[in-house]
Amino acid sequence: MKRLLLVNFEKDTDSKYIGLEPQYFDDKINGKGLLVIAWRKDMKVDVYHEASLHPNPDKFDIAGKGLGLMQKVIFEQKDFEINEYGVQANIIFRDSENRKVEILIKESHPKMREPFGLLAPMGDAATNPSAMPLVLLHDFYFVRRNNTVIHVKIDGKSHQPDKLPIPLDNTWMYFTRYSSDPFIVTFNPSQNGALVNDLQGVILEINGFGAEMKKLVKSGAGHEIRLVFSPAFPQINLLKEGTELKGEFVISGHESTGKIKGIYHVKREMKQVQLKIWPLGGWIPNESKFSLRFLYMVAKVFKNWPKTYEWQATLKEVEGGWEIHSKWERKNY
Repeated sequence: MKRLLLVNFEKDTDSKYIGLEPQYFDDKINGKGLLVIAWRKDMKVDVYHEASLHPNPDKFDIAGKGLGLMQKVIFEQKDFEINEYGVQANIIFRDSENRKVEILIKESHPKMREPFGLLAPMGDAATNPSAMPLVLLHDFYFVRRNNTVIHVKIDGKSHQPDKLPIPLDNTWMYFTRYSSDPFIVTFNPSQNGALVNDLQGVILEINGFGAEMKKLVKSGAGHEIRLVFSPAFPQINLLKEGTELKGEFVISGHESTGKIKGIYHVKREMKQVQLKIWPLGGWIPNESKFSLRFLYMVAKVFKNWPKTYEWQATLKEVEGGWEIHSKWERKNY
């Protein structure tokens, strides 16, 4: 994903939608072109995309309550850029009910932007995720209210975008936010079947004869994500019967996007190994701005949503190999 924009209008809703999320892609997997996620009141998402894109419907179970529909559309307007002034967007298409959907944003604020990085709390809305969505946003900022033309129209009716309740960088903002450099990671997707060691493109740092995993690093789109275990994660086929181990892990990307901390648990029992990964420490931001630290403190979802994710797996020895049955669950904390 090259850039994204999220426009909320939850205080002035449409009959069906509460937000619109344009995304622009240019890669070998998805293709090249514009896609708009329409967030529905029932927390499902409708996905509208150009024919030049071929998004995977199965990937959208990490968004809210999952995919409502996916539809190819012809965009009457599809301008979406981010420059030194902010967002420049003019997007028009028709939804599944043939209603005209319009997003227009023209920022021309004379003050320089002061973007920052963060982990987006996208995963908070997912009810039945197949992976833990880590949306690391670089060059992230909000749309400023002054010197901005902004309107959202659906079926001819205007909807007022939500506003950020506190000033940021001494400037009043809309809650409309954007990133020109998102880095999307689907962490540890659920699996069922034969265990395959697919480490293509992964740098693995091991510890000693037992090949315990100390660190894994995966790169892409000019960024990298790191997973570090302390103590090192054991090699499961060397565990003795009755062995039970616990440790900590840290997930981190660029320092501006903070880190996630959690615990892991491994137990060998008969011909099975029980595994658990729980990001109990939540997201720990790395931010010096007082206004952002205050925002993260008041809006607890930013830090706390990873705590609600728990991954459990059972590994079974089968004819000299291993089978895995794993899943993610949302938990109270």
